[in-house]
Amino acid sequence: MNRIFTPDRAPAVAIWLFGVAALVFAMVVVGGITRLTGSGLSITEWKPIMGALPPLNEADWQEAFRKYQEIPQYQTVNAGMSLAEFQGIFWWEWMHRQLGRFIGVVMALPLAFFLVARVMPPQWGFRDWAMPDRLVWRCLVLLGLGGLQGLIGWWMVSSGLSERVDVAPERLATHLGLAFLIFAGLIWTGLEAWFGEEHSRSPVGWSRGAAVLLGLVFAQCLLGGLVAGAKAGFIYTDWPLMNGSVLPPVDWGQGGLAFLHDPALVQFNHRLMAYALFVGAAVYAVQAWRWRLAEGLGAAAFALFGVVAVQAVLGVITLIHVVPIGLGVLHQAGAAVVLGVATWNLWLVRRSQPRLFSSGPARLL
Repeated sequence: MNRIFTPDRAPAVAIWLFGVAALVFAMVVVGGITRLTGSGLSITEWKPIMGALPPLNEADWQEAFRKYQEIPQYQTVNAGMSLAEFQGIFWWEWMHRQLGRFIGVVMALPLAFFLVARVMPPQWGFRDWAMPDRLVWRCLVLLGLGGLQGLIGWWMVSSGLSERVDVAPERLATHLGLAFLIFAGLIWTGLEAWFGEEHSRSPVGWSRGAAVLLGLVFAQCLLGGLVAGAKAGFIYTDWPLMNGSVLPPVDWGQGGLAFLHDPALVQFNHRLMAYALFVGAAVYAVQAWRWRLAEGLGAAAFALFGVVAVQAVLGVITLIHVVPIGLGVLHQAGAAVVLGVATWNLWLVRRSQPRLFSSGPARLL
């Protein structure tokens, strides 16, 4: 049996990957709502299969509520909560987990089909569903990371079930960071599937600059997770100072954990990274304009600076309004948008033609 046609481009695979990326984006949004409504600890057990069914009768609801009443969050923060109020937070966490299950299915089943269809003869009619070899391992890695995300999600939740009233900041940042890593990986692989394998490299200056910006964006996302976990946005709500100081007192008695847990320090680091990212994106865009970059590179550079600027303004507005749910979720969604644009920008740079830079030395800085 001959292997079917395996084109350099795989549009069907690309559409599937972009669709999964959209679902991951939705997952980030729902995760933000879950966090800001205090819903994340409402389900105190991890049942990957049986947990897909919510409580179906009064007895089931009472049992789920009883288990929630045993954890510190209820006893310290939500004591006296009614069953109806519990159901309100339960449904957000259930939808968050259910969306994760759905993403797993949408990732696994089409991938299995693509892997099987590529060995079918052309006359079976599946030519356009082939997956080139170079994409297979990337999709398998993304599937594996999705499974790992479920485990890390429970690892995060478990940190708030015994001694804490919320989840550990470093575990929240890990969970959010892996979601963003999967999101960027889906976009990158989708672009490779849609446009085909890259054939050339851009000069090292531009490639490094674009990679540094993507790294700064990802680091800023992790710092944002620490800010959310430490609830620093509810404590230091003025700008550009922090409660009237450049840096409020830090509890250094925690040692190195202060960089993960201290509200003042994590928000200060988040602000510093935001300034660095804004300046870096501005310099990158100016350099792109100076060299008159073609084939979408200039547009990508200015798009990246644009979304970084909007996200910075949104962050300040969210902060001074003490993180209302709507603005908080919009800011978290904005982080995903910035990461997606930074990923697209680096991908464009890495596959650009060297002739674009023939008019002068191609260095970013």
